[in-house]
Amino acid sequence: MAIRIGIMGYGNLGRGVEYAVDACEDMELAAVFTRRDPASLSIRKTGVPVVSVDKMDAWKDKIDVLILCGGSATDLPEQTPKYAKDFNVIDSFDTHARIPEHFAAVDASAKAGGKVAIISVGWDPGLFSLNRAYASAILPNGKDYTFWGRGVSQGHSDAIRRIEGVKNAKQYTVPVEAALEAVRSGKNPSLTTREKHTRECFVVAEEGADKARIEKEIKTMPNYFADYDTTVHFIDEKEFNEKHGGLAHGGFVIRSGATGEKTAHKHVVEFSLKLDSNPEFTASVLVAYARAAYRIAGEGGKGAKTVLDIPPAYLSPKTGEELRSSLL
Repeated sequence: MAIRIGIMGYGNLGRGVEYAVDACEDMELAAVFTRRDPASLSIRKTGVPVVSVDKMDAWKDKIDVLILCGGSATDLPEQTPKYAKDFNVIDSFDTHARIPEHFAAVDASAKAGGKVAIISVGWDPGLFSLNRAYASAILPNGKDYTFWGRGVSQGHSDAIRRIEGVKNAKQYTVPVEAALEAVRSGKNPSLTTREKHTRECFVVAEEGADKARIEKEIKTMPNYFADYDTTVHFIDEKEFNEKHGGLAHGGFVIRSGATGEKTAHKHVVEFSLKLDSNPEFTASVLVAYARAAYRIAGEGGKGAKTVLDIPPAYLSPKTGEELRSSLL
C-alpha cells in the first residue's frame, strides 16, 4: 500500500513536494490543505482533493504523513506543534537559533498524540547537519565551516516580504570568497558570521512605503540579518520579474582537521550542493524523510526527531538487502 502524503500549503515548496511524491513509486498524494478558498487553488495533479484547513480533522485517518510547507518566520512555529497532535508530520523549520525551542514544543505535542514529527528537514538544517556530524566525529581535532550561496534564501526572502510596505523581495546569500579559500587551504581560520557571508536584498516596495524604515527593519532583524553586512536594493516590479525570478541556491560544508603525531597530517572534508531549484530540492528531502516518519510510526515510535536521529536506510524505498548489495 502506498504511503499517503498530505501537503499543507501550496507555494513553491508545496508544489515541489507534489513533484517529489510523483517521483516515488511507494507514495501517493492524498490531499492538499490550504488556508485559501480551495476553489481558488489549482494544483497540477488531477483527482487530488484540495481541502480547507478547517476540515483537516476529517483526514486524520486518511493521511500517513503530513508535509508542512509554510515559512519558518511565523507559520511553522504555530503549525507544527498544532498538527503534530493528530498527524505524523515533517517540516523544514530553518531558524537555526530557535530549533531547540521548536523541537521541545513539537515533541510535547507529538508525544501527547502518539505521533512522529521530524523537524528542520532540508539541506541546511538537514543534509548539511548530517555532514557536520559525520565529519566532526571522524576528525575531532578540527573545525567546521558552513558557507551558503550564492543563492536565494527562501526563509530570509519570506521574512522580508512580511515587513509592512514590502510588495515583493528576494534575498541572496553570498559567501566571502577569501574566507572560503582560506578554509579550503586548511588554514583553519577563525571567522565571525560577518566575515563568512554577505546578504544582498532586492525589494519592491509598496507605493508610498517608507523605504528608510523598511531598510532599517531588514538590517536589524535578529536571526536573519543583524549579524551580517547587508545591502538593500529597492527596484521596480519589472526589474524584479526580469532579473530575480529564479530560486537557485547551494553551499558548502567543510571540516578541516588533523590526525597523527603532533597533528602532522591535514585533512579537508567537503560536501557541496549546487541547486537549480532550492524549493524543489528541499521538497525532495522532505519527501524522503516522510518515508522515514512512516516507518518509525509503524514501529510504534512517537515524538519529535531531527535528521540526526534517523537511520539512513529509512530514507530509501529499497530493502536492507538491496541497499547492502547496491550501495555498500
